[in-house]
Amino acid sequence: MNRRKMYAKMVFCSMLRRRSRLALALTAVIIGATVVLGMGAVYFDIPRQMGREFRSYGANLVLVPAGANAALSPRELRKAEELLPADKLVGMTPLRYETLYYSKQGLTALGVDMDAARKTGPYRQVHGAWPEADNQVLVGTDIAENARLYAGTSIVLEAVPPRGRRIKKEFTVSGILRTGGPEDAFVLMPARALEALLGSPGRADAAEISLAADSGEITRLAEQIRDEIPGIAPRPVKRIMRSEATVLNKLRILVCLVTVVVLLLTMVCVGTGMMTVVMERRKEIGLKKALGAEKRSIIGEFAGEGVVLACAGALLGSCTGYVFAQVVSMSVFGREVSLPVFLVGLTLCASLLVTLTASFFPVSRAAEVEPATALRGE
Repeated sequence: MNRRKMYAKMVFCSMLRRRSRLALALTAVIIGATVVLGMGAVYFDIPRQMGREFRSYGANLVLVPAGANAALSPRELRKAEELLPADKLVGMTPLRYETLYYSKQGLTALGVDMDAARKTGPYRQVHGAWPEADNQVLVGTDIAENARLYAGTSIVLEAVPPRGRRIKKEFTVSGILRTGGPEDAFVLMPARALEALLGSPGRADAAEISLAADSGEITRLAEQIRDEIPGIAPRPVKRIMRSEATVLNKLRILVCLVTVVVLLLTMVCVGTGMMTVVMERRKEIGLKKALGAEKRSIIGEFAGEGVVLACAGALLGSCTGYVFAQVVSMSVFGREVSLPVFLVGLTLCASLLVTLTASFFPVSRAAEVEPATALRGE
């Protein structure tokens, strides 16, 4: 039997004889590895998950005409959309503002693509239903209260085109819109219906863009659009971007603190378990040293036990950590979490670092055992 096989046999036999003592340490390493992998997956996936959640607060990038341009052209909007990463684009909604009249009183009509508006503005609350036809509109809650309108009633809107006579058209109120903002005093209608009244198809006064990206990437994309499309002035919505950055930073700090605390507790448990093993093996250590064993061989044997403990704990902890990450992500975000492969290696390194650090003091005590004192049982 060569030295390597002998060393491996000594390490495994020693661990098997004291498996009940090392079970607590192994459990601690498994818990530590579970938290490292699980929290690590959540940490690196937080921007993607929270980015989707923050989209319920509205668009984080707005496009408006630049210079002397009075409106955004369909060609400019298509080119801007092509510059945006498709995997991060939640929605893009061109907006057209016009003045219509109801009972000879002017009101603001907002023409949008309804499907796109639902993506970029999930915050819009509708009592009733979203318009499904060009003869249906959403009425802001302020208008509805003043005019006593509700879902299912009719409203006659009057348009004054730049050229030609006034046009009146009857619409059905499909729902009452509530946002808590200026849109409560708007009439939200399909863009095609507004174009039919006033002409100028494809015209847009602005465009809302909702991106699942951090503030740095949004700023970079805004600069790229500004440089490549002179007719568009992109404006990041800084209030939403700052809120996202603040919440993400706080969540990441919380995840780091929880992980550090668990690793410290793991270190204490492993250190306690290893110290107990060293105290139980004092006579054995003393006998080995009396027979000529060197300090490095004693340290190497205990270090080998620590490495085996760390590898076994990291392997089992990686499996449970993946399940833990999925449970946390489904409970908080309602979606599965993606697991970066490098986290498995990071979990193994963290387990080795914690286990070997926790074993340092007990192993040092083992190496300093005096043979005569240990054999006398003192």
